[in-house]
Amino acid sequence: MNAEVGDRLVVHGRHLGNGSRSGEIVEVHGAGGTPPFVVRWEGETTTAVVIPGPDAHVEPRSPRPLA
Repeated sequence: MNAEVGDRLVVHGRHLGNGSRSGEIVEVHGAGGTPPFVVRWEGETTTAVVIPGPDAHVEPRSPRPLA
């Protein structure tokens, strides 16, 4: 999983009734855009260090150029 600052991290609920959670990636600490990420979750003013699991994905802020 790779990300850039400004992308969104979406984590899906793991149990029935738990919705998804998303937030803006404000820092990327891994080499080449890999986790851990610092995320500001929607509706919150604080940030958290996140190492995403298999229930998460990154939504790019804008389309990436083709390599």
